[in-house]
Amino acid sequence: MLLPRLAAWSAAHRRLVLALWAAVLVGGVLCAPALFERLDGDVGSIDGSESDRASELLWEAAPGGETIAAVLDGRPAADLREPVSRLAGELSALPGVAAVATPWSGGGESLVATDGQAVAVAVTFEPTLEGWAAVDDAAALLRDADAPRVVVGGGPLQDDEMDDQAASDLARAEMISMPVALLLMVVLFGGVLAAGIPVLVALAGVGATLGALLLATAVADVSVYAVNVVTMLGLGLAVDYGLLLVSRFREEKAAGGDALYRTFATAGRTVTFSGLTVAASLSGLLVFPDDFLRSMGLAGLAVVLLDLVAALTLVPALLAVWGRRIGPARVGGGHRFAGIARRVRRRPVLVVVVVGGVLALAATPFLGARFADPDARSLPSGSASRELASLAESRFVDAGDVDPVTVVVPGGLTSAEAAAYADRLGALSGVRSVSVRAEVPGLTVLDVVPSGDSQGPVAMRLVDDVRALPAPAPVLVTGDAAQLADYQQALVDRLPWMVLVIAGATTVLLFLFTGSLVVPLKALALGVLSLGASFGALVWVFQDGHLGSLIGTEALGSLSITTPVIVLAIAFGLSMDYEVFLLGRIAEEHRRTGDTDLAVERGLQQTGRIVTAAALLIVVVFAGFVAGGFSPIKQIGLGLALAVVVDATLVRMLLLPAVMTLMGRANWWAPRPLRRLHARLRLTEEAPAVPVPSERVPVPA
Repeated sequence: MLLPRLAAWSAAHRRLVLALWAAVLVGGVLCAPALFERLDGDVGSIDGSESDRASELLWEAAPGGETIAAVLDGRPAADLREPVSRLAGELSALPGVAAVATPWSGGGESLVATDGQAVAVAVTFEPTLEGWAAVDDAAALLRDADAPRVVVGGGPLQDDEMDDQAASDLARAEMISMPVALLLMVVLFGGVLAAGIPVLVALAGVGATLGALLLATAVADVSVYAVNVVTMLGLGLAVDYGLLLVSRFREEKAAGGDALYRTFATAGRTVTFSGLTVAASLSGLLVFPDDFLRSMGLAGLAVVLLDLVAALTLVPALLAVWGRRIGPARVGGGHRFAGIARRVRRRPVLVVVVVGGVLALAATPFLGARFADPDARSLPSGSASRELASLAESRFVDAGDVDPVTVVVPGGLTSAEAAAYADRLGALSGVRSVSVRAEVPGLTVLDVVPSGDSQGPVAMRLVDDVRALPAPAPVLVTGDAAQLADYQQALVDRLPWMVLVIAGATTVLLFLFTGSLVVPLKALALGVLSLGASFGALVWVFQDGHLGSLIGTEALGSLSITTPVIVLAIAFGLSMDYEVFLLGRIAEEHRRTGDTDLAVERGLQQTGRIVTAAALLIVVVFAGFVAGGFSPIKQIGLGLALAVVVDATLVRMLLLPAVMTLMGRANWWAPRPLRRLHARLRLTEEAPAVPVPSERVPVPA
């Protein structure tokens, strides 16, 4: 058997294995600073979409650089005129600065606060390397402005804040989750050595992940979110896999015999199938035409496979070193979980109706979900860019950063045609104003400003209305709302393919694991229930603002556009992770006894404690990311934590036993040709009584 042989080799060459993983960990830590400098903050654009083509035409006709802004607060505008004029001169003298707008030069009264006690300054840079280089110098001049309070942000400064926040949240999450996870495992195992093995696997996995992501940045854009999300996933999976292997090792040690060999002949196979199932779920992200989601999928695949390699090589090496000092498991535990199975078996229909109804009800808020791209509100309240956006919205007229729906007419229109078209656009519902831009070479460009937010319901409806309105010539529509609409449509178009990839791969893997065709289909249905409840809770907390103060958020009015897709891919994989943990033992007992009810009872008795502990540990990891300040990551962390809690309790402990009781022998049904195929593959989880002597590296009891 391959896995026991790999474990035996790793144990026999433990010094080499430990040295290699130590090098990986150190290398990953050293890679971290370079990695965060190369991350991409762009989310929500689709190459080749209508909005993308319009933006390209605008860029080619009239390239525009980045803009940063500052609010000088605490003095009457009249008193600020002289220092602001002096500041504008210094800014204009910087190489790479294209324009400086103040209330007295190029900006007008809209850059004076409504209470007259603050002014705004906007600096636009040339679309060149010199322009990029001038951003930091201009920001430094703005921060040193002569005013009681100066807030500087926006544009590339906001992107930098998002990158810095991602790095800060990652460090905070690791500092919170790892000590708590170690403490919980010490309580679970009753010893530091056994508890330390999963933590060391997690640290090795993180090091490997950071190194892999740095290599990935050389050939593709890697999102700033990818580091946090895949590290979150990697920590959780590594801890779970280490926990399962060490728990089985202690159990086999109590039973006598070659504990290391039997651990990897049984639990090693479970971990392998679990990792492949999670990887299959993450592969669903590869179907999207968006670099952000594809990079997330590739990064996720990398971390899952690296965690799997760490679990299958580092754990046996550590067990070879510490196995003598790790005590055996207590015999005869798990009676509470067996009791749960017996009670569920007495009233399976009631359990299915009540638990299924509760989960369906919890999912209903998701029916009213709204989505938007991350903006300044995604940052914590103390960040400069968020404070700047809040000041602009609350104290400046027409400075609330409402991005227009921009209509681009390739080839251009006559003045009369443009005026008539602008009048018709202005008559659409939800339009606040329409303006025709000054001459743009080869194009006519009209800006249609919507009521409300740039990506609010009015703006989204306006995009559809503008595209449906007959025009005097072919037009292209862009702007924040149009980009969001195109992105949402791309997600909707590819979502069925994602579901097909995940469902197909999961069905194949669970069939190979159990030999049943019914078990995978049931697992898919139960996974949907736990996901729905998690999605509903996300809307209730982040969009509507309920209980937001408990996790440091507020009513945002929407979810990040990519949150449901990422949570779907990861949470469904984790759902199957626990399915594999539990089904491995249930199937093993069913092959031994032929009694489904008894197999479910014993399976819960033997794995209920492990599944619960694994879920608790991974929730601790996810909670560390919820404690961060970056809203999209908080949403993903909370969504995954809730999905795991629901799945490991209501679904695996109640719904799964109830459904298996109702289905009886039908649980193990598969068409005869598939049964023969599974029998030929010999993939059942059973370790031979006597391992191959030449490959054995015993760990004394």
